[in-house]
Amino acid sequence: MKALKKAPVQIFLLFFVSFLFLWISRTFTGFADWYVKTTYPTWLNTIGRIFSIVPFSVAEIGIYILVVLFIVGVVRCLLTAQRWVSFGYQILRVLGILFLLFVFNCGINYSRTPFSQESQLLVEEYNLEQLKALSASLTEDVNYWSTQVERDAEGLAIINCDISSAGIKAMGSLGDKYEVLSGFYSNPKPVLNSSILSYQHLTGIYSPFTIEANYNNDMTAYNIPFTVCHELSHLKGFMWEDEANYIAYLACMESDEAIFNYSGVLLAWIYSTNELYAADYEAFVTVRADLAQEVGIDLAANTSFWNRYEGRISELSETVNDVYLKSNNQPEGIKSYDRMVSLLIANYQNEGE
Repeated sequence: MKALKKAPVQIFLLFFVSFLFLWISRTFTGFADWYVKTTYPTWLNTIGRIFSIVPFSVAEIGIYILVVLFIVGVVRCLLTAQRWVSFGYQILRVLGILFLLFVFNCGINYSRTPFSQESQLLVEEYNLEQLKALSASLTEDVNYWSTQVERDAEGLAIINCDISSAGIKAMGSLGDKYEVLSGFYSNPKPVLNSSILSYQHLTGIYSPFTIEANYNNDMTAYNIPFTVCHELSHLKGFMWEDEANYIAYLACMESDEAIFNYSGVLLAWIYSTNELYAADYEAFVTVRADLAQEVGIDLAANTSFWNRYEGRISELSETVNDVYLKSNNQPEGIKSYDRMVSLLIANYQNEGE
């Protein structure tokens, strides 16, 4: 009974502390930067290191365990009606703990200084000519790297390296250039039941509860290196999706593995030409016509893969993700991913100077 009486207070404190720090990070300029540089690394270097040793996704297994415990709890409550109050408190306590972990390992980081400012990248509104130039340049890069990767009998690019160590090495190389990306990276892990992510149209997911980078291992191979680097960038506190995409591109280009180089430029090409398609369809057709046949094979396989998972689950997942991003300082929601193009053009302009 004493534990039951203390439960409301414990639950209140969990949510109060979580919302308090979330409010502080969004209200007081500089707090998130201070936190991500002084306190967050402690969690990354303890929780992250511990779970990095485990060869599978702890977050995924944790979800399965929670589902089983929930079902068991419901059954027990149905057999003994008096347990409902206690069970309800247990659920709220677990939710409070998870929310606290989310805030300290993720939520606060949404308010930090963007990577573009940390790297002194001047990002401005771009025009159509700049978009055309970027798309044409990336087409050349994609065509080149498409000839450097290994392919299977069907002509599809394949991964011929240890994706985990190669991803960490690529991010480490990028960390040599940008101090904010230096330091420890936990092992990125494939989701054992990757079809769960496929049905949600997710290529990967960062778990703030275990500080793990997880990726969809079922999707077309060229997606995986880019996704690994994208999720690893979240481990360094860069939560904005456009910046995680941009960091992933830079990291892939730092890799000495051709499949990473190919993955980086191809994903950059896709995001850029999607924008070009919307802005100038004829220009898009011209760029698309210059794309190597080998790349077209990969793109067709990718389209075929995701089409198999179209449905209400993917639509619901997209809506949930959109709401989640908008509630975390990204007003454009899922369109935030596309803002990577602005960063690519800014980088392209800098390299051309």
